[in-house]
Amino acid sequence: MDLKNLNRAIEQIAEEKGIDKRKILEVVESSIAAAYKKEYAKRGEIIKAKLDSKTGEVKFWKIKNVVDENTVLFDEEKRKEKKEEGEEVLPLYNPERHILIKEAKDIKSDVQVGEDLEFPLEEREDFGRIAAQAAKQVILQKIREAEKESVIKEYQGKEGEIISGIIQRIERGNVFVDLGRATGVMFFNETIPGEYYRINERMKFYLLAAQEEERMPGLILSRSHPKFISKLFELEVPEIHDKTVEIKSIAREAGNRTKIAVASNVEGVDPVGACVGQRGMRVISVTNELGNEKIDIIEWSEDPAKFVAASLSPAKVKGVDVLPRREAKVFVPEDQLSLAIGKGGQNVRLAAKLTGWKIDVRSLSNPDKVLEGGIADVEAVETEEKPVEVKKDGE
Repeated sequence: MDLKNLNRAIEQIAEEKGIDKRKILEVVESSIAAAYKKEYAKRGEIIKAKLDSKTGEVKFWKIKNVVDENTVLFDEEKRKEKKEEGEEVLPLYNPERHILIKEAKDIKSDVQVGEDLEFPLEEREDFGRIAAQAAKQVILQKIREAEKESVIKEYQGKEGEIISGIIQRIERGNVFVDLGRATGVMFFNETIPGEYYRINERMKFYLLAAQEEERMPGLILSRSHPKFISKLFELEVPEIHDKTVEIKSIAREAGNRTKIAVASNVEGVDPVGACVGQRGMRVISVTNELGNEKIDIIEWSEDPAKFVAASLSPAKVKGVDVLPRREAKVFVPEDQLSLAIGKGGQNVRLAAKLTGWKIDVRSLSNPDKVLEGGIADVEAVETEEKPVEVKKDGE
């Protein structure tokens, strides 16, 4: 282990990995201390090392904690008895890591119980091969941990944003994505149903979470999350990015259909037209990214009847009865019923979720008849949705 060249290596690693130099220095010092302890120290000793980043010199010392009869036990048998009886036991006195208060006062007159005293050790550079190898392994492991921590902190500021990555591999339906400095995972339940993922293909993803759990992937990605849609529109529609147009609500069944309600914050700006774009280019760009998922863009309104009627687009609504407890009866012509309800009740289901209202679609010619699939309750829709499921390794 060439201690003189460590400083140069530390600077290089800090630059390449984007890690604070002080963090790497701490890792190196703890590793050198571990190597010193393995080679020269007695069992139980607490060894510290300090690397001078300018000269490359390393100083070593051992730490002893100041104790008295109230903080440690001197009788091992008595300690065992207390432990067997389930009592809380004090640590056993160890002369290699403890120093009695009366002895400590000879070294430092104002020392207190619980304080740590430092004792300089002989400087050594001739570490054994095994000790040096052990230190090297610890350094590599700690640097990997520091790098992961650095990456997580960087991406925590990007939660809720769109990031781009290259698909690396697919395991049991979970998609692993190379994001540059890190690897993210899109679990099966966060993929778009029916979408095909190819190795080495670059795609956009919604960063759902950046977490620090040990046994779980750090960066959780999604393409099925409703907010993925709003962020895609933000990229394509300048009026959304600058807050001229606002997305008020989104209802999505990923891979099939999405409804978004938009409103203008500036008089004279058409929110629907801004999102659709000239010749529909803006909405086409979003649907192309989603594999041609259908998107209905409607204008949000403070008037519940108007908003509910618009939410059933592309069906043409003739009348809306607003009832108590956020319920609405909607009347449409006979030839518009299939459009209003949608295949499998999808259109009315998404409309209920978008508006937050329970919607009951009725035929204009037969208003008393309850139609199959024509009623959608927003609470029922929400309970059908599965929460984000973060799997652990091996599950």
